[in-house]
Amino acid sequence: MVRITLDDELRGKLNGLNEPVEVCDETGHLVGQFLPTATYDGLRLAAMAAKTPYSAEELKRRLEEKEQGGLPLAEIWKRLGRE
Repeated sequence: MVRITLDDELRGKLNGLNEPVEVCDETGHLVGQFLPTATYDGLRLAAMAAKTPYSAEELKRRLEEKEQGGLPLAEIWKRLGRE
């Protein structure tokens, strides 16, 4: 994923980063859409919940664990019984 650092001018154009924003080029053609993190995370959880037997709480816990760095590969292998 590409990361862009916002300056104050661009941040202001994104409506305070609290609602979805359409991003267009100079001719007015839609290039993409910006979703604030809370909106994106909510949609991502809903999509994952629709495709998995795990509860929304479990999915949220797993996402938070991932954001904190996840587990070392050795620990994953250990949990899978493949030490």
